[in-house]
Amino acid sequence: MDTRTQIDPVTLSEALMRCRSVTPVESGALDVAEAALRSMGFATKRYKFGAVDNLYARLGDARPNFCFAGHVDVVPPGDGWASDPFSPEVRDGMLYGRGAADMKTAIAAMIVGADGFLRGGKPKGSISFLLTCDEEGPGVDGTKAVLEALKAEGEMFDHCLVGEPTSEDRAGDTIKNGRRGSLNVVITMEGKQGHVAYPQRAINPVTPLMIACAALKARKLDDGAPGFDPSNLEVTSVDVGNVAHNVIPQRATAKLNIRFNTHHTAETLMAWIEDIVAGEANKVGAKHALSISSQSLAFYTEPGPFTDLVIAAARESFGVTPQLATTGGTSDARYFRLYCQVAELGLRNETAHMVDEHVAVEDVRALARCYEAVLKRYFA
Repeated sequence: MDTRTQIDPVTLSEALMRCRSVTPVESGALDVAEAALRSMGFATKRYKFGAVDNLYARLGDARPNFCFAGHVDVVPPGDGWASDPFSPEVRDGMLYGRGAADMKTAIAAMIVGADGFLRGGKPKGSISFLLTCDEEGPGVDGTKAVLEALKAEGEMFDHCLVGEPTSEDRAGDTIKNGRRGSLNVVITMEGKQGHVAYPQRAINPVTPLMIACAALKARKLDDGAPGFDPSNLEVTSVDVGNVAHNVIPQRATAKLNIRFNTHHTAETLMAWIEDIVAGEANKVGAKHALSISSQSLAFYTEPGPFTDLVIAAARESFGVTPQLATTGGTSDARYFRLYCQVAELGLRNETAHMVDEHVAVEDVRALARCYEAVLKRYFA
């Protein structure tokens, strides 16, 4: 009989939320998670890359290896909170504090769900956790780097569930089985400064830049892909910095973002952008340059036994049949898609990153039951 004291998901959430773990400083949050996992028999190891500390834990050495993944880092709290964002409070059935929705409660629920499952016996395989502290930042020295290191050590994964806040109207109503890719590009057009009264002596970089942006925006990228909405491109900024009305500027820049589905890759999109921008620059004798400020790949997990299993667990725990979706921003699931099938299921995202971030206490408990139900089905 297991005589260990049962872990409470709300209490563990509060312990994690007291840590001021603004990216990339974990501020003891990984210590809290590691202590709980070790008490359950998990072997743990820290991986530090740059300024980012990461934790990998595993119980068992057989396949299949089911991995829970998430991040302990949070965005800066901002001003105007009704209470200290790093002193969690329960008010009217709601748990308030930074990380309540995104996503310290999910990490607590994963640990408690695994604890509940293990009280019934060992898995016929392995359970693992990968927790990082840079998902809200560059996303380079966290999940991506740890997975590469684990692969070099021979570690293998079969399925992964990420605890991002996926739910919309009520907890458990949405599972993400994919995410669109994101590409941020900066276009720089270099001309020749001159007097507006003598345009023949200058090269205005604004004109080819605007024509190129209009051409990029005008293209219909696709009609969607299985599980995905159509891709879209948005010009988010055009900057010249010219304070004079009678001077043709030397340089102009534009920023754009593309949210794309599985019909595209960053490479194919960059080649298309280069072709359009170079063509317009060459027409007037301007120079151009492209730079990528950030990118993430699209991924998609086909509906099947794994997603069916997660749907069934959510239905049992939340009393709602979740829908599969690929909407929203990016997540670290994009890195797992290179190693195994991956999906995301967490609490409501309504207040994520907001002042007075909060979730329902009962939803935290239901999420812990849901993760336990996932493990029971998976290892059955």
